[in-house]
Amino acid sequence: MNKYDAILIGSGQAANPLAKKLAAAGWRTALIERQWVGGTCINVGCTPTKTLIASGRVAYLVKRAADFGIHTTGFSVDVETFLRRKNAVVLHSREGSTKALLTTPNIDLIFGTASFSAPKEIRVTLEDGSTDMLTAENIFLDTGVVPFIPPIPGLSDIPYLTSSTILDLMEIPSHLVIIGGSYIALEFGQLYRRLGSEVTIVEGGDKFLPKEDEDIAAELRKILEEDGIKILTGTKTTKITPGQTIRVDLESAATDPAPAPENASAQASVTASHVLVAAGRRPDTAGLNTAAAGIVLDQHGFIKVNDRLETSVPGIYALGDVKGGPQFTHISYNDHLIVYKNLIEKANLSIAGRIAIYCLFTDPELGRVGLTERQAREKGLNIKVATMPASWIARAGENGETRGMIKAIVNADDRKILGAAVLTAGGGELMSVLQMAMMGGLTADTLRDAVFAHPTFAEALNNLFAKL
Repeated sequence: MNKYDAILIGSGQAANPLAKKLAAAGWRTALIERQWVGGTCINVGCTPTKTLIASGRVAYLVKRAADFGIHTTGFSVDVETFLRRKNAVVLHSREGSTKALLTTPNIDLIFGTASFSAPKEIRVTLEDGSTDMLTAENIFLDTGVVPFIPPIPGLSDIPYLTSSTILDLMEIPSHLVIIGGSYIALEFGQLYRRLGSEVTIVEGGDKFLPKEDEDIAAELRKILEEDGIKILTGTKTTKITPGQTIRVDLESAATDPAPAPENASAQASVTASHVLVAAGRRPDTAGLNTAAAGIVLDQHGFIKVNDRLETSVPGIYALGDVKGGPQFTHISYNDHLIVYKNLIEKANLSIAGRIAIYCLFTDPELGRVGLTERQAREKGLNIKVATMPASWIARAGENGETRGMIKAIVNADDRKILGAAVLTAGGGELMSVLQMAMMGGLTADTLRDAVFAHPTFAEALNNLFAKL
């Protein structure tokens, strides 16, 4: 039995920095990884998808070149170069993370599959088939999530794509049908539409982007439909039939108050060259044997934790996506800071009250921080709401990027900002300006009267808050 001070299972964006910091604090640390160092973000998430999205934006700009007085003869997509560039960026990040772990004293990086044999005992099946036994008083689970595959009749009979496998697709689909209307669906849908695919998004829920305010969701839907993407809300996929083309049978009961004309509620089926399943993600806990450790899971299989990220077993923690809640890299990274500072620096940090923040990387981007208008009203807060079309931003007009809008929720009593949605070019960056203002307790009036460089997107905040 190999005894450690800390064992980390999964090398995601919480475990890697935590392992290095614990090792630097003198803890003998084991980090167990089943496949690739870096977790979802580096290997099948942020890094590869945003690299491909950058290529899609270049295609979009080439198509629009004449709008800027630049005439081209069109373009073709070199799929091999398209994917080679993505692979190079991923490999650079993965190798950098691996080297950092291998060269950090006090860390043993172990490649294998880990499972509990007792509350503080881990059995590791190594790559050569042998097993090793490890024990530690502190164990950290960062195993992440994997795509959820719904039980649709016939789906298993076709070579369907997931958010992971589509990253290595060696062709541009003639018609990509996407099951689910998640952020993954929208990002890949816009990417492949820009590369020349016909794209249909099939969302079973009645609402498009139900977590967003209706005006923000409607604006983004309008943008995507302008790009030629068909979005079917309130539509269930009932059956898949393989063939030379794939038949996707649909059942619609759309109640969306403003469906697109092509929503085609009576449409019985569509034919596709490729099907992408983007119907959510499930926790990757199946092989952990959490029952042997006494770890409590919720009804969806996510690991239950308290506000300090400790599971039902003292000394065992869950970080990142596997614990449920917001599934974002920046949340995972913040999780590691909370655990590290509580354990090593004897802080008393908690995830309670952590400000919601994320970005949807469509083009334009949707940056979101804090409360939506709906959430603020549900809380009974006294608020004022400021909205402004992106076309009012001088730099947006100069760049030819006028699609979208900005929205901010302000506490009417003290004028502090409660939340914002920024659907503009570089929306995530402008949202971060508002996030910093919220962190510093600045008021809407301060931003209204601030001097921002002209012409920048940030100076839009003058006019946005002047509307209050």
